[in-house]
Amino acid sequence: MKRRTDDLARTPGADASTGTGTGGSDRFPEQFARTRRFALGVPRQFTLSPDGRRVVFVRTGSGGDPVGRLWQYEAGEERLLADPVLLVGGGSEVVPEEERLRRERARERSVGVVGYATDAAVGLVAFALSGALWAVRTDGGAPFAVPAAGPVVDPRPSPDGRHIAYVSGRALHVVALDGDDRQLARPEGPEISYGLAEYIAAESMDRSRGYWWAPNGRGLLVARVDTAPVARRYLSDPADSSRPPQVIRYPSAGTTNAEVTLHLLSLDGGRTEVSWDRAAYEYVVDAGWDAHGPFVAVQSRDQRVLRTLAVDPGSGATEVRHERTDPAWVELVPGTPARTDSGALVLPEDDGDTRRLTVGGRRVTPEGLQLRAVLGVEGERVLFTASEDPTETHVWRHEPGAGCRRLSAEPGVWTGTSRGGTTVLAGLTQQGHEVHVRRDDGPGQRSPGAIASLAEEPLLVPRQTHLRLGERQLRAVLYFPSWHRPGTGKLPVLLDPYGGPGLQLAVRARGWNGCVSQWFAEQGFAVLVTDGRGTPGRGPRWEKAVHGDQLGPALADQVDALRAAGERFADLDLDRVAIRGWSFGGFLAAAAVLHHPDVFHAAVAGAPPTDMRLYDTHWKERFLGHPDEVPENYARCSLVGKGHLLRRPLMLVHGLADDNVAVAHTLRFSAELLAAGRPHTVLPLPGATHLPADDAVNAHLLRAQRDFLTAALPAPEHGASGG
Repeated sequence: MKRRTDDLARTPGADASTGTGTGGSDRFPEQFARTRRFALGVPRQFTLSPDGRRVVFVRTGSGGDPVGRLWQYEAGEERLLADPVLLVGGGSEVVPEEERLRRERARERSVGVVGYATDAAVGLVAFALSGALWAVRTDGGAPFAVPAAGPVVDPRPSPDGRHIAYVSGRALHVVALDGDDRQLARPEGPEISYGLAEYIAAESMDRSRGYWWAPNGRGLLVARVDTAPVARRYLSDPADSSRPPQVIRYPSAGTTNAEVTLHLLSLDGGRTEVSWDRAAYEYVVDAGWDAHGPFVAVQSRDQRVLRTLAVDPGSGATEVRHERTDPAWVELVPGTPARTDSGALVLPEDDGDTRRLTVGGRRVTPEGLQLRAVLGVEGERVLFTASEDPTETHVWRHEPGAGCRRLSAEPGVWTGTSRGGTTVLAGLTQQGHEVHVRRDDGPGQRSPGAIASLAEEPLLVPRQTHLRLGERQLRAVLYFPSWHRPGTGKLPVLLDPYGGPGLQLAVRARGWNGCVSQWFAEQGFAVLVTDGRGTPGRGPRWEKAVHGDQLGPALADQVDALRAAGERFADLDLDRVAIRGWSFGGFLAAAAVLHHPDVFHAAVAGAPPTDMRLYDTHWKERFLGHPDEVPENYARCSLVGKGHLLRRPLMLVHGLADDNVAVAHTLRFSAELLAAGRPHTVLPLPGATHLPADDAVNAHLLRAQRDFLTAALPAPEHGASGG
C-alpha cells in the first residue's frame, strides 16, 4: 500500500464529528503529545483520613496543564490545598538530580506537586517544590515552607506529624516544623546514599522508597546504598557537545549489584544495623514498620527464594517468618508482605495455575482468581486487586467471616484505597478515567460521590473488537478504521504489541495505547494488539512460560494471533503485515522481521533491548538466569548476532539519553546490520529518555512511523483496496 495518508483519511464514510476520520485523525498526534498521553488532569495518589471523610489527591489543572496541584475531597466537594503556580511558579521548576531520577524511573511527566506524604491522621501533608520543603494542614490554612538543609527529595511526615524526614545530598534529615533540623545519616563517601531506593529497586522491584517511619515517630528504618561496586555508564548528548556526560551506576546482567543494608535510626542519634544473610539474599525487595515492629522482604540473587523477616528493633536481629520458593522465579506482588492488626501475614501464594491471596497462612481467594496487588490492610480486612478474566482487573476486599467481595463493577482496570468506612475506586474503563468515593459504614451513608477527571476526551475513540485467538485463547483487540465497511476491500495489518512481562494492552479499558492503535487504524490499517505468554493476569504458568526464552513463545503468539485473526476476518491482508512497538514491544518488532520475514514485511522498533546482557540484573536474570551460568539463554533471545537475517524494512528509534534501555542497544545492532550489508533506518532522538518528553517530537514521531510503514509495505495486489 503506497498511497498518501491524507487520501486515506478522506475515504468516503469518514466522519469528523465522531472523532474519527479527517478531523480527529489529523489533530490527534498533537493532542496525544500535549496531554502527555492523556495523563494530565487525571486524579491520582489517593489518601484517606482515618475516619474516611477526607481524601487527599493530586491532579493537574486541566487535560493540557502539566502542573500538579494538591487537592482534598470532603462531603462531595473539592478544595485546593496547594497550587505550585502561586507558591513558586509551576512553569519554571528546578528539580534536584535525585528527584529528577525518581521521576524518570516513575515515568512522571508532570511538574509541580507530583507526590506527597501525610502523617497518620492525614492532618499534615508534606511535598517538595523546586527542591524546597513545603507542608500544608488539611483543616485549613495556607501552605508553608519548612526550612531544610538543602534540595529536598521524598519528604515524609512522622506518623505523629511532629517531624518531616527527607533526603538531601544523599543524607537523611529529620526536621521539626519549627525548623530544628537533624542529620540522622551522612553518606561516608560519594557513592553512598541514605534513604533512597537504588536503581534496580525502582526499575525492577516496584520499590521507590528508601526509608520507613516507626509508628511512634521516634525512629526510622533506613536503606543505605553503596553503588561503588556497580559499573559506570556515561550518557552524553551528541546534539550538545558542551554538556558533560551524565554518569550513572547501572548493574548489567551478570555484574555486581549495589550493596544495600538496612539501619534502625532513632531521633536521638542511635543507630543499629539490621542483620541477615546478605550473601545469600542480596536483594531488599520491600520493607516496613507497623505495630508489630520492622520487617523486610529479601530475595536471593537467582530470585528463586524470597524470605519475609521480622526485625528486632532493639538489636537489629532478624527472624524468618515466611519463605516462598519457585523453580523459575518468585514473582513479586506489590503491597506484600503486609500484616493485619492481629499480626497475620498477608502474602501471595502460587497454587497450581492460580496466584492466591493468603492471610495468616490460609488461602482466602478461590481458584482462578489471579491476585494482582495488595492495596492495603485495615484491621483484619485486606483490600486487593485481582482478575477473573485477564482483560479486567477489579478491586476486592477480604474480611474474616465475610469472605471475598468484588467492589468494582464496570469492566476496566481498577485500583483503589479504603479506610474508615470509605472506599475510593479509581478505574480506567472503556469510557475513560473514573474515580468513585463510596461510604460503606451502614445507616445514614451518603450516596456515592465522584472525584472529577479533567483529562481531555481523545479525538479518536478506540473501536475495540475483543477476541480470543488460536488454541491458546490469546487475548487480543482488533481495531478497524471507522470508515471501513466489511467486504469493501482488504486492509494491510499492523501488529501493535507490547507482549512482555508486567504490562497488558488487550484490556477492556480506553488507555492511551488503544487510542494510538485506533489512530494507526484511521491511517488505513487493521491493527491487532495481542497479549501472549509472559504477560500478567493469566496465572503463574502463563507468566513463566518464557522462563529461559523470552523471545520464542512471545513471538510465536504474535504469529499465531495474526493467522487466527486472518482466518476469522477476510478483510485482513496477510500479504501486507507490519509491526511496531516500544521497549519490549520494539524488541518483538525487530525480532519479527528478522525471524519471520515470510510473515512480517516491515517493522518499527522503538528503544529495543537488542542485547540481553546489557539489561539490568534483577529484571533480566529473573527470566533468563545468570549469563555466566546459562549464556545460551541470552544468545537465544538477543538480536545481536542475527543482523544478517534482516530482509525487510526496519526503522530503529531510540532516545540518546535513555538510562533504562541504553542507546548502545540500537547503535551496536545498527553497526552489525551495516556490516552485514542490511539496509535499515535509524531515528535518534537527542536528549530523549526511555519515553520521549518533547511534545513536538512525540506528535511527529507517530507520523514518522506511519510514513515509514506505509512506504515500506508491498503494494496491494491488483484489484485490492486499501480502504
